[in-house]
Amino acid sequence: MQKIEEYPYCFHTLSNGIRLVHRYTPSIVSHCGLTIGIGSRDEKLSENGTAHFVEHCLFKGTSKRKAYRILDCIDGVGGELNAFTTKEETCVYGLYLQQYHERFLELLADIVFHSTFPEQAIEKEKEVILDEINSYMDTPSEQIFDDFEYRLFGNRGLGRMILGTPDKVKAMTRERLQDFVRANYTTDNMVVSTITSIPADKWFAMCEKHLGKEPKTERTNKRSSIGIYKPTYKSIDRDTYQSHIIIGNRAYSYRNPKKVAFSLLNNILGSGAMNSFLNMHIREKYGFTYSIESSYTAYYDTGVFSVYASTDKKHVNRTLELIKSELEKLQTKPINDKMLSRFKKQFIGQLIVNADHNQSEMLSMGKVLLNHGRITPLDEVCRQVAQITSGQLLEVAKEVFSEDKLSVMEYE
Repeated sequence: MQKIEEYPYCFHTLSNGIRLVHRYTPSIVSHCGLTIGIGSRDEKLSENGTAHFVEHCLFKGTSKRKAYRILDCIDGVGGELNAFTTKEETCVYGLYLQQYHERFLELLADIVFHSTFPEQAIEKEKEVILDEINSYMDTPSEQIFDDFEYRLFGNRGLGRMILGTPDKVKAMTRERLQDFVRANYTTDNMVVSTITSIPADKWFAMCEKHLGKEPKTERTNKRSSIGIYKPTYKSIDRDTYQSHIIIGNRAYSYRNPKKVAFSLLNNILGSGAMNSFLNMHIREKYGFTYSIESSYTAYYDTGVFSVYASTDKKHVNRTLELIKSELEKLQTKPINDKMLSRFKKQFIGQLIVNADHNQSEMLSMGKVLLNHGRITPLDEVCRQVAQITSGQLLEVAKEVFSEDKLSVMEYE
């Protein structure tokens, strides 16, 4: 039977500062990605939406490839090439048969460092992204999360939409995209991660060949502060059958040692499984809501905790009361040892299962190394979870769930 951490992480830094992390798998399918520590929070107000627009345009042509050749390079041999932008990262990644690893690395270097951003493609992509924004605005269960983060952070980086606004998208130019890449796509702020059957030393040599020859660059832009937080309540009329509710607060950054205990608490409350407190005590008991869950996102210098529920308009106030009641109980009533042991076992099991998904694990490796400078082995994380006490859970619950710190966003 395979043990946790049977295949350890291997690390290397290229001559230009790009960091590498490798993990062996016996699979013939390889997963690889390049993560850049640049997201929508790193944009100036005038640049809102640029990080996401750049990500779209990386596939539109380079100095040696047209768009169709980029798309065919990996997809044409049965693999997949993709990318995404978050509030703090941009990632280009793919999966493919292991014999095409060098082909993927060469393509990766080409699109990240040598994209030309053709003007004709930019104009077409404006329409694509405007349609993406409109689709998003038509989905209140998604839009409410961004509106809620605006309540937490205001018109600062973390409070603004990743997609940008229609006006900002329409004003996008080739020069703006190129300036953004030159300022932010720096080699000291990049990590390449892989899970593959290719030995680490051979993969490191491939990366040096295809990525190490790029000039060494250093990031000079600093992230803006998150500003002062004051709890708010906001209700917006929406012409929808369901009402949507979010209640939450700022939470711990991914560098805060209390993050592990709070992750467990969030799992118990509403993000773990069907046996979570929110699901059992509200959805199953009262039937007020089809969808109810809690979430916790850790950022560089802060975090976001929220509880989301969709419900009939006549149940909004009662649902909100029940959510607050669950948060209050976690601040005042310690979880007994038997129940805590069961929830810790569940959380550890989920961590192990998630680590068995190679694509998710590869993406996590890149993000964690980029942000922490190291990757905590899974068995160490599991030990940390196993040592959490009910007292620690009470402490973090009081700090984050206190009603006088909670903001509320409603679509009615």
